[in-house]
Amino acid sequence: MNLDSLVKHSPALVVALPLLLAFSTPLWSRFNKQLRNIWVVAGMCMTTLLGLFMAYNVLRYGPITYVFGASDPTQTIPHDSGGIPIRIIFNVDAMSAFMVIIIAIVGLATTIYARPSELRRKGLNSFYALLMLLIAGVLGLVCTGDLFNMFVFFEISSLAGAALVAYRIDKGIAVEAGLKYALISTVGGLFFLIAVALLYGQYGSLNIAVIAKMMQFTRLDRFALVFITVPLAMKAGAVPMHMWTPDAYSRAPSSITAFLVVSSQASLYALFRILFTLYNVTLDCRTFGWIIIILGVLSMFIGVTMALPQKTVKRLMAYHAISQTGYMLLGVGVGLATLCDQDKGGAFDVCGRTAMVGGVFHIINHAMYKGLLFLTAGAVIHRTGVRNLEELGGLGHSMKLTMVFFIIGALSIAGIPPFNGFASKILIYESVFMFSPYLAIIAILVSILTLASFVKVFHSMFMGPKLPKFAEVKDAPTPMMFGMGLLAVMIVIGGLFPTIVTENIVEPAVTALTNQSAYIRTIFILP
Repeated sequence: MNLDSLVKHSPALVVALPLLLAFSTPLWSRFNKQLRNIWVVAGMCMTTLLGLFMAYNVLRYGPITYVFGASDPTQTIPHDSGGIPIRIIFNVDAMSAFMVIIIAIVGLATTIYARPSELRRKGLNSFYALLMLLIAGVLGLVCTGDLFNMFVFFEISSLAGAALVAYRIDKGIAVEAGLKYALISTVGGLFFLIAVALLYGQYGSLNIAVIAKMMQFTRLDRFALVFITVPLAMKAGAVPMHMWTPDAYSRAPSSITAFLVVSSQASLYALFRILFTLYNVTLDCRTFGWIIIILGVLSMFIGVTMALPQKTVKRLMAYHAISQTGYMLLGVGVGLATLCDQDKGGAFDVCGRTAMVGGVFHIINHAMYKGLLFLTAGAVIHRTGVRNLEELGGLGHSMKLTMVFFIIGALSIAGIPPFNGFASKILIYESVFMFSPYLAIIAILVSILTLASFVKVFHSMFMGPKLPKFAEVKDAPTPMMFGMGLLAVMIVIGGLFPTIVTENIVEPAVTALTNQSAYIRTIFILP
């Protein structure tokens, strides 16, 4: 396969490779468990390289459209179809590429981290298979250009995620959390499927670009929008549909929790794709923008206030994940609310564009620092077996590198320079202040409370004299350190060179997300 062919088929290969890993991993263990571990890590390395390679080509040369069952996109238009593509299509534009970068990096970090952290447990064949299935589902969700396949990949990621949440059983507590995650995902998926049926019944197509081109914003379209928005916002962990998040995040293995954050962000991507690409300026931008803003403010404030009294480290971090999702919703909501009227071409003012860039930039930053924080918490639990903050202390003496990684993640989530959290939050503060000073004050207040919360966590885990019961505790194994180190490096790079990241990755993603006509042109190819 030459380089051009690899680029052409990369959207399919980047999903097919983790699927192959998922179904072949149990076979490798029949020969040798060490070979199985090498196979999974090597396969994830290949998936990461392929994903980054595809993203590079998309960001540099433009979108990649891949048609299943046809040698080129022009074959998607039979003469009797009325010019409507009927085959399954993957369309990877700059926004999709942006998400693939996140999935690839965090997926690699968590896969490497997972091996020593789960080494003492049984059922590793199922664990690795489900992890690869989860990664494949999330990659498919962000690459597909088809609503029904978006539903399919939504379900794949939900089922794999629920099984992984329940993986450790934990005297039934983890199973309960997994069942809760499965229930809300199933109900959400059902509403999503109803919305897809409503759109298909009106427009006779499942292709996002085709429906967007013909969108009339009828009453059924409005129902479909609600039926899609609610489950995706729920899966993203937005208040008031966040109840599953603390249980699932706190009970899942830490490597899985770090990737569940990315899975939630993929649902956030799907929500933004539906709002901007499918519906775009046909909807009441200001009304729906304010709905997203309200969800964001509620998520920020309730998430951080619920985090403050928590005594279990991962549950505290889970509420902070809800809070940080609010920043993304706030930035994108302000961008949507400031869209001009349709007769002005749906252009943004300066405030809206900056808010969109800040909100989207915060997605990648949050994936890195929240993933790192969950991995550091997992390292502490792995070495001590303790989750309760009141029972920890003095670990800074024996887990120095883990402490450094925690400090990097904590300062970043609190928006302290020179880390990446500050780079995206300052854009959100500035733009939201131009839109509404009150919203900016709330966002800043939430960051202050976040900093206070993580100061408490840092003091509880790492400060104080070395406790006798932790006398034999040492730092985490090397693979776990590598996983944490990879995310820490991404945090520092994003903080020291934010302009490079925004100009080359974030701004193209925002442009692709908000330019509906460009998306339609990449898929809706007339004879």
